[in-house]
Parts: sequence; C-alpha cells; structure tokens
Amino acid sequence: MSRYTGPSCKKCRKVSQKLFLKGGKCSTNCIVDKKQKASRDKKFSSGPGGMKKMSDYGRHLREKQIARLMAQITETQFRRFFDKASKDKGKTGEALLRFLEVRLDNIVRRLGFAVSMKASRQLVNHGHIRVNGRQVDIPSFLVKPGDTVNIEPKTAQTLAVKQGLEHAEKSAPRPSFLSYDPATMTGKMVRWPDRGEVSISVDEQLIVEFYSK
Repeated sequence: MSRYTGPSCKKCRKVSQKLFLKGGKCSTNCIVDKKQKASRDKKFSSGPGGMKKMSDYGRHLREKQIARLMAQITETQFRRFFDKASKDKGKTGEALLRFLEVRLDNIVRRLGFAVSMKASRQLVNHGHIRVNGRQVDIPSFLVKPGDTVNIEPKTAQTLAVKQGLEHAEKSAPRPSFLSYDPATMTGKMVRWPDRGEVSISVDEQLIVEFYSK
C-alpha cells in the first residue's frame, strides 16, 4: 500500500484548509493562514471579481478530500469506510464520520498519547498500544463502546508521549465519549461519539452526494 512521506503542509495547501496534521504546531506559523491572509489582502486591494467559482463536482470532491486527508488514509480505505457506513442504520454521512473517529489511531490521538495522527499511527504500528489488554498494531482497528485503550508503561515515559498528554490537558481536551484514568494511563470509550464531537470538520452530505453520482 502506498504511503505518503512528503511534507504535511502540502496536503493543507492542496485543499486550502488547515487539516491539523501536525498537532499543536498547526496553531502557529501556518502556511495556510498566511495564504488566506494574502488572498484577502489581494481581494480588498483589487476590488470584487476575479474569483473563480468552484463547480458542484469540485465542492463535493474537495469535501471528500478534506475528510480523507484529515483521517490520513488512502482512497481505497476511505471508500471501504463509506461502503460500511452506507450499510449502517441512520444517516450514511454521520456513520462515515463516526467510523473514522473511532479508528484506533485517532482514539490514541484524542486520548493524548500523541499530538498528531502521524505520531499516533506510529505508536500503534510499533505495538505500543493495547486494547482490552491485548496488543493491537492495526491503525484502522475500530474501537467500540466498552473497549479500553492503554499505552505500554515504558513508552509512556518517552518525551513524545509526555508532550502529547500535556497538549491534551492544556490545548486539546478529551471528548466526553472517552474517559481517561491518569493513574493507569488507560482510556475507555464509554459510548459512540455524537456528530458534534467528531474531529473531522466537513459537510458529510457533500461526501454522500459525491459517491452517489
């Protein structure tokens, strides 16, 4: 399977939106912020007009790309999640975002064991994460309500994990669908996440319409 190894900021520039792929670093010195500011300044100085209107297909494609890039998965994986969501009860778009949210790599990030998706995926791939007491090294593993997630004690003492936990306490509070015990460094998924708790900020209906064409 192909894996992107280039600069994370390039993905944000591609869709002209902050995807927060580098965690807290995205809050400072972001190239997308600079680009948007320059665009606004240019618009005000040159007057109205000159802005190219995006087609309906372009809007649908862009929304799908934003969701896929924020989840940091391939097109094949994303389509597989969409197909799974289309068979789920309820709204397909919300089911899709819910499945993306409860991926193990994302749960590890939201618990605070890592500051970014890339770092959390590395923790999972290297076997540092346990689910219900068993080692799981598959980032796409879907966590369910009642499942517990914890990190290996030795790994928990590394600088990267300590920075992630500090970031979770100060800048990125854990969502209410997750509980966390700092004494044992164990998180638990207490329920499925609500739509408002999903960390991927997109209009999911546009994604549904994209795949419906």
